[in-house]
Amino acid sequence: MEQAVILITGALAIWLTQQRNVSWQRYACLIGIIGQPYWLLATYEAEQWGMFGLSIFYSYSWLVGINNHWLKSRQPKPNN
Repeated sequence: MEQAVILITGALAIWLTQQRNVSWQRYACLIGIIGQPYWLLATYEAEQWGMFGLSIFYSYSWLVGINNHWLKSRQPKPNN
């Protein structure tokens, strides 16, 4: 089950980041963060410390995306 969640959320999140439709792109961080507890658990249990550290960075990066795309107010940019 753990590996299936990692596969599905990881692949879907990366796929979403590459979509032309910005409204689809913003879901990448939500899908990505769902898989992170599984990444952290799997790498911790396997004592893969490099991957564990990378998983922490990925978690932080997905949280930045959540902040930018979902939590900050979406104000229109001024036209220059």
